[in-house]
Amino acid sequence: MPRIYNYFVYILECADKSYYVGVTNDLEIRLAQHNNGENVLAYTFTRRPVILKYYLRFDQIEDAIDFEKQVKDGIERKKKHYLKKIGMKL
Repeated sequence: MPRIYNYFVYILECADKSYYVGVTNDLEIRLAQHNNGENVLAYTFTRRPVILKYYLRFDQIEDAIDFEKQVKDGIERKKKHYLKKIGMKL
């Protein structure tokens, strides 16, 4: 019988209203790590507290990573579109 794993793609809203997208195999522990500031180099370290806004569970890590990339690419496209709209050169 194949073993089922849990992988999560999650989106956090930071205190500065920016967003962070990540992948984990333990959502509860990862959220605590972000809010406890365990990594001083992490994007969220100076933007705490963070709030979990969305998550999606996957059985396979490859599927979770692919979805994370899609989300991040979508966010980048929206940023670029907005910057062009306000006349900023990229």
